[in-house]
Amino acid sequence: MNASTTNAALLEKDQAHMIHPLHHSGGHASGKVWVSAEGSYLIDADGNRYIDGLSCLWNVNAGHGRQELVNAATEQMQKMAFCSSYAGSSNIPAIELANKLSDICYPNINHFYFTSGGGEATDSNIKLARSYWKAKGKPQKTQVISRIWGYHGVTFAAMCATGIAGYWPAFAPGIPGFTHIPTPDQYRYPKPEDGSSAGIAAANELEKEILKQGAENVAMFIAEPVQGAGGVLLAPDDYFPRIREICDQYEVLLVADEVITGFGRTGKLFALEHYGIQPDLVQFAKAITSGYVPLGGIGITDEIATTLENADKPWMHAYTYSGHPTTCAVGLAMLDIIEKEDFSGQAESKGKYLLEKLHSALDGHPHVGDVRGKGMMCGVELVENRFSKELYPAEWGVAGKMTKAMINHGLFTRMRSEVVCIAPPITSSESTLDDLVAALRDSVVDVFGE
Repeated sequence: MNASTTNAALLEKDQAHMIHPLHHSGGHASGKVWVSAEGSYLIDADGNRYIDGLSCLWNVNAGHGRQELVNAATEQMQKMAFCSSYAGSSNIPAIELANKLSDICYPNINHFYFTSGGGEATDSNIKLARSYWKAKGKPQKTQVISRIWGYHGVTFAAMCATGIAGYWPAFAPGIPGFTHIPTPDQYRYPKPEDGSSAGIAAANELEKEILKQGAENVAMFIAEPVQGAGGVLLAPDDYFPRIREICDQYEVLLVADEVITGFGRTGKLFALEHYGIQPDLVQFAKAITSGYVPLGGIGITDEIATTLENADKPWMHAYTYSGHPTTCAVGLAMLDIIEKEDFSGQAESKGKYLLEKLHSALDGHPHVGDVRGKGMMCGVELVENRFSKELYPAEWGVAGKMTKAMINHGLFTRMRSEVVCIAPPITSSESTLDDLVAALRDSVVDVFGE
């Protein structure tokens, strides 16, 4: 091996000039430089193989090395590098992708605007909601409500909607008009003293906040059907139907952030299908191209789209790469794979298998508080005391110790402080899932003992 291309040598070169997302030089010092990948495995510059436990960043659902996606990009690039999608200009892949999405998305959503990723999609929905209410003669409806531990990206407006406080201090003050309500975490949301449903009580947190802000001021409520980066937090089954009722009652747009959950990850093509409701706006990214090229977007109800169409002035929102022909061509190819290989069905069956294996391996361990999941999204919450649910002090460094241990056992994934997030490619084999669970179990034992 050439000394200049080892993991250590490349990291040194990296640190000389590169600034990373969530940049922290200390945390990066023992990082990995990835040089190739195969299926559900990442390979570093030293030739070591690791299970891709989070589909990189929840996005490589089809696994690494899908030639169909490479071919789609290559063929489109050979035809045309780029063209604008500003009004008055379009391209065939973008047109076809919007039509295909209309066929498979929620029945009430048939119009689509494309972005380069999830953060841009959040910003687009915030701007669309505000412009919609202005067009409806209610210009004061601008307030955005989201949830604690919700993740909606970190462009500036999206960061204000994101309910993970660690993202805020360095960039304060935030944009006015954003508030957060408690998350309906089945593990930690307090049970109502009267014995009523925790799901309804958690949903009613939204009603309380709308009344606090004044319904005449609230534009939208944005929520992930399953909270991903916040720790794979699952809502009770009665939560989202009640949320839909509240949004309808107070004329608040319900925005489904399906950037992680969309296109099969939870066992349904879109995750609010689990709860029998439809949103007013949806946003997507990540899995639509399996991470091979950047693409995101928003979906809009017919009524909202009609309002936009009937406006007397242009909707002054734009990105250079909205509707990029190559990314849309890859998106079309990916939707074909999702359909032909039944990603929703795979995620449902493999997710059950994975969750059962995690329970079998980890239930009863004194420092495993909760094992949870829906489809191929699972979380393992680590605690100091399993009975009280008390967490280790931050200075104990659960995340750092567990991340190091998992890497030592050939598993690469991310944590939300004390929660191990698990979302391998949907195409992963059962033997890979077995290896993932074994690596996680061994890591827990290394850090916490038997």
